[in-house]
Amino acid sequence: MMHLAAFMNAGPQGTAGWRHAEASPDFLRARYYTDIARMLEAAMFDMVFIPDALAMPRSLGGTFDPAVRWGSGTPRLDPMPVIAMMAAVTRHLGIAATLSTGYAQPYHVARAFATLDHLTEGRAAWNVVTSFQDAEAQNFGEASLPPRAERYARAEEFLTAAARLWDSWADDALVLDKASGIFGRPERVDSIDHHGPYFGVQGPLSVPRAPQGYPVIVQAGASPAGRDFAARWADVIFCSHESLQTAIGFYADMKQRAARHGRDPAQLKILPAATTVIGATQEEAIRKHNDFEDLVTPEAGLSRLAYHVNVDLTKYDLDGRLPSLAEVGVEGHYREVVEFAEREQLTVRQIGKWYGARTEGDMIGAPGEIADRMENWMEQGAADGFMIQATHLPGAFSDFAAHVVPELQRRGLLRTRYEGQTLRDNLGLRRPERGEWRARAAR
Repeated sequence: MMHLAAFMNAGPQGTAGWRHAEASPDFLRARYYTDIARMLEAAMFDMVFIPDALAMPRSLGGTFDPAVRWGSGTPRLDPMPVIAMMAAVTRHLGIAATLSTGYAQPYHVARAFATLDHLTEGRAAWNVVTSFQDAEAQNFGEASLPPRAERYARAEEFLTAAARLWDSWADDALVLDKASGIFGRPERVDSIDHHGPYFGVQGPLSVPRAPQGYPVIVQAGASPAGRDFAARWADVIFCSHESLQTAIGFYADMKQRAARHGRDPAQLKILPAATTVIGATQEEAIRKHNDFEDLVTPEAGLSRLAYHVNVDLTKYDLDGRLPSLAEVGVEGHYREVVEFAEREQLTVRQIGKWYGARTEGDMIGAPGEIADRMENWMEQGAADGFMIQATHLPGAFSDFAAHVVPELQRRGLLRTRYEGQTLRDNLGLRRPERGEWRARAAR
């Protein structure tokens, strides 16, 4: 069964999505998000996923002006109240928000997601990031990000402490016996007394154990350190690939890494990005994509790319080739760019135009053609489902829901009703036992 997640900003969509004739300008209003949530649930999506960063991008020319001028990455609303509003108007749709382990504390994050999981009856998911821009560090009293190895070491300890906090209440700790006056069993609630290189947390958490045990963990690391971190902790991996062959290799590698960590590989769901452009025919879909591409300026695409790789691209010859970069922010995006640019022999300026309008997964076509490609990716061992990305909102999601979803359902690839109450139920993930993640962290 194919799993579907919807990738959308808490703000304008993509580099040029805000310029699309059918794009809504209402991304600062609650109804924009609640209407999309209802649409996604009607289309049987597993979850909505909201990325985030804690800064306005400053990677192109050392200023945030390009990002504002071309809309490449700003503004971004706080995702937590946004997903809470989306959850309030739905019953089954999972809600995933991004929070950084670099600029938060385990107690705060554990409490927020445990609360959200209770209030949604088990639909919360946390996209774990380590931050990838120096601009984020500069909003928290640092000149630059720590080295990648240190960021992942902090993230490992962060997840370990959060897991212990989520475990600090046993499932049967609450009694709520009005007749006897017994509220709970104190012997079933534990302090965690965590002391490590990065965090000191006494505990216990102030929120009882959540319906899912732990929120669903989403991760997108593509570097060797990121892959190993995801193989240990993630329930869902969001990835992006320039070709089917690289997707197959990544899928196999991540399943093998999960097995080496003592996990059941089937309990790790891999969802590659798929940017769908849908027409009544292939020709109409291509025409729609070309019209969208015309909205993208090279500067906007380069601003977005500079934001992702955390490198100022204006110091290079824009009409020359992209040089090899030793240290980048989002390594997965950088590898995709290198793969495509080398194959097509693109200049840096041409890369900007392509990157601003690129559609992951080659999902441009009539509904049946898109369903064919999705089915092929799953049959070839490249995906457990897809992270659907939109050129503009809400139109791109509504096109997918109206035209591709019925075709997937007709083929028996997509549910026609939700299987269970919680996000773990609908993803086919079992509920972890108390203490299970502590054992995982110790491996």
